[in-house]
Amino acid sequence: MQRLRMVVKAVLLPLAMVTAIAAGHAADVRPSVPYVPTPQAVVDRMLAMGRVTAQDYLIDLGSGDGRIVVTAAKKFGTRGFGVDLNPVRITEANDNARRNDVTDKVGFYQRDLFETDLSQATVITMYLLPRVNLALRPKLLELKPGTRLVSHDFDMGDWKADESLRMDAADKFSGAGGDSDVYLWIVPARIAGAWRVQLPVSGKSQTYEISFEQQYQQVSGAARVNSRMAKIEGAKLRGDELTFMFSAEVNGTMVKHEFSGRVSGNEMTGQVALSGSRMAARVEWTAERAARTAAIPPLAGERNVVY
Repeated sequence: MQRLRMVVKAVLLPLAMVTAIAAGHAADVRPSVPYVPTPQAVVDRMLAMGRVTAQDYLIDLGSGDGRIVVTAAKKFGTRGFGVDLNPVRITEANDNARRNDVTDKVGFYQRDLFETDLSQATVITMYLLPRVNLALRPKLLELKPGTRLVSHDFDMGDWKADESLRMDAADKFSGAGGDSDVYLWIVPARIAGAWRVQLPVSGKSQTYEISFEQQYQQVSGAARVNSRMAKIEGAKLRGDELTFMFSAEVNGTMVKHEFSGRVSGNEMTGQVALSGSRMAARVEWTAERAARTAAIPPLAGERNVVY
């Protein structure tokens, strides 16, 4: 089955057509994608992995016959739309929406996915080629932190998925069968740089300087406490949710700091658990991006893709 999947992909990949559009500067490369329907079992798994609900707004890139958007609307009441360059697919998708009585929730448009406004999305689904995924990646990283991206079969290069799985797909490739990979990414908040943290310790306000390094959702860093450095450990960033810890000497005693909170632009808020030989407390903390790094930097690696 794996061999069949590899053979079919080897046939499909050369079908990607590249159109060079001259605009007074270097050609703008826009790969198109061959139409291969996503099996319904994979559609269901993609929506489950994306944790799609009635509160979401779903955009499907390269929507084909519209089955992902229509299924989400029918099963969960999700609103959204799909885009595709092929007018035949758009007609099929809108017919599909009418048959399933979800035209009040969804629509389909003949549109270039690179030119589509994605800012309304809380979930984006796609079954594109690797080259297209990489070309889209900078635009996807600009979306609101916490936006969920679900891809059938193809990943995002060095931006590793937050979750992934492989499943059997008996209906794949017009019934020939095979297996399918499903990937989930959660757009991370941008936290790279210096932050100034304020929190009360033993009734006194303490100022910490924390510096984060970031490669997509992977985070590391260090904290300066009373002119001493402490390495950040166990940092996890999932959308706008951040947790991390370090141990540092405060008021003459070693204190373990376990932070949890949310990121909102140039601010963070949350709670920190403090524990030591003479202390056990949970207090509120706030942080502001240091003035010298107030401009939110790009994520490491996102500018280095060759399209």
